[in-house]
Amino acid sequence: MKTIAPSILASDFLKLGDEIKKIENSGAKYVHIDVMDGCFVPNISFGMPIIKAIRGCTNLVLDVHAMIINPDNYIDDFISSGADIVTFHFEALSIPKIHSAIWKIHSQGKKVGISIKPNTSVEALVPFLNDIDMVLIMTVEPGFGGQSFMDDMTKKVEFLDQYKKEHSLNFDIEVDGGINDSTIKIVEKAGANIFVLGTAFFKSPVQIKVGDLIDEN
Repeated sequence: MKTIAPSILASDFLKLGDEIKKIENSGAKYVHIDVMDGCFVPNISFGMPIIKAIRGCTNLVLDVHAMIINPDNYIDDFISSGADIVTFHFEALSIPKIHSAIWKIHSQGKKVGISIKPNTSVEALVPFLNDIDMVLIMTVEPGFGGQSFMDDMTKKVEFLDQYKKEHSLNFDIEVDGGINDSTIKIVEKAGANIFVLGTAFFKSPVQIKVGDLIDEN
């Protein structure tokens, strides 16, 4: 499945309900929710109350991206708040804790994603690719919206796509950072299938439709 995942970090918080309707009207299947703690990344966003509020007004997949230290301490809270996918950062946990977090999320019937920062080698994720549902490739430095797309991150997407094919795996490849109507074509061609849009979605003067950006097949 290919879809866009509009990031509410770029939405109008005074009209959050209307912004969620805009996502639904676009044909998107996911809502991307960036949780930032001001420690793992140099910004603070929002947490469980916002996830709960969004869960209360939509049936879309809630794609929670935890840019926080010790994300394993908050797995239960994310899930009880309504998360369908919990994505944590490879850099935030030790290897044993990554395995434990994967088990904990799956044991509650939810999907697991692992994300990496631009300076982290994609090969570091190979030991986990059999066990996770999604890899999130950051195509900017995490922490702030509105940054420019980093072209060299495309190589990571290509590696993952090739690895999937060679090993008959089925994880999703998500990209986040500087994704717009031109860069989305680059990462789609490289093999990504879930595309996080922030500013390009919520600041667009017209209603964005998934089919206008990507081939949904």
